[in-house]
Amino acid sequence: MNRLPTPFLKTVFIALLACMLAACATPPRAPVEDDTVAERVRAPAPEEPRGLQIRPLRNPAVTELTEAARQAEDEDDLERAALLLERALRIEPRDPELLQHLAEVSFNQQDWEQAESHASRSFDVGPRVGELCRRNWQTIVMAREQMGYRHSAELARERLDACRVEPPPRF
Repeated sequence: MNRLPTPFLKTVFIALLACMLAACATPPRAPVEDDTVAERVRAPAPEEPRGLQIRPLRNPAVTELTEAARQAEDEDDLERAALLLERALRIEPRDPELLQHLAEVSFNQQDWEQAESHASRSFDVGPRVGELCRRNWQTIVMAREQMGYRHSAELARERLDACRVEPPPRF
């Protein structure tokens, strides 16, 4: 029986271990740009037409929690803002505005995966047109860019134009 020498096995083992670690490495995250979510997501570009907007009726308790979350954001207390929005989501679990707001807070907390997840859920349950749709896809684009998924971010960027639908002409 022909046996391999022990130093050879150690070398093969180390080489395999190095290959496995290299395969697990993730691409480096892109640095967060100075632009805030408010500038890149919430405020539409001035040259962008407003188009058709769809807004659902809102529960007063949810409105109060949302306003408190915005105030917490203004005070840079993102943790409290996220908690308030999660409480509001317990009342209205399929509210697309709440999901998008939570996506934006998650993005500001640099939790890119949660930001993308919440924005995707908001798009799934929300209107497929208008400002909210645009905010959904812009958040998804930014989150994917931060995670280093450039190609996926480009695909999401292409979906932004589908959100713009002009209202019917008035006579």
